[in-house]
Amino acid sequence: MKILFIGDIVGEPGRKAVKALVPDLRTRQGIDVVIANGENSAGGSGITPKTAEEIFAAGVDVITSGDHLWDQKEVTALLEGEPRFLRPLNYPSGTAGQGRGVFHFPGFPPVGVINLQGRVFMPDLDNPFVIAQHEVPRMRKEAQIIFVDMHAEATSEKIAIARMLDGQVSAVVGTHTHVQTADEQIFPGGTAYLSDAGFTGPHESVLGRDLHPVIQRFLTNTPQRFTVAKERVLLQGALIDVDDNTGRARQIQRISQPWTPEPTV
Repeated sequence: MKILFIGDIVGEPGRKAVKALVPDLRTRQGIDVVIANGENSAGGSGITPKTAEEIFAAGVDVITSGDHLWDQKEVTALLEGEPRFLRPLNYPSGTAGQGRGVFHFPGFPPVGVINLQGRVFMPDLDNPFVIAQHEVPRMRKEAQIIFVDMHAEATSEKIAIARMLDGQVSAVVGTHTHVQTADEQIFPGGTAYLSDAGFTGPHESVLGRDLHPVIQRFLTNTPQRFTVAKERVLLQGALIDVDDNTGRARQIQRISQPWTPEPTV
């Protein structure tokens, strides 16, 4: 099985890149399952049922999220009514939505997806290490192929949780920092790893935002409106080849593909 994971989709440029590129990537790379982090898909902050539906319609099978989960009030409807949308599993019991799911695709074994959020330099949720230790063995009773989106700031936290889960999950890929790392590898137990998948959106920017207001914020320490940039749009992520029988990763490859909008007449 080939799994494409798409790094944080930022605003309309990111959504348009997904819509334009995912169908071709599916065909050209023989991709079977597409997972994407969509927490910044609505105007660069949060996600709504409308932006989620646009991402699903583009060919994404499962959407994960992170610390910008609550930036749009409409997200509650998405959490309560869309099983293909995941929030971090380590929110307290009783929080709307689900942080894990087992998904079925014709001709393939079940695929488990877990969304976790780190705690270093992040909002203080339940301990993702403890949650993962409890959840992964339970999920392995339902699925041998398990993908983990670790939404975290600290590289050490991402690597540590991936090392802890080596041999128990197929892949751990980090999100949140929006800077694609060059450390893709397969650990001894067969778990594919990448510290950060990067982001899908405008890269002539500061992490997807227009340059000037971000620079002004650093210069003056005064509030600025961080608008989504538009230029040099890339779809970034990772392509992972997983053995159907064992759930072990065989290969991981970084993806960074440009998208150029059709010229307007």
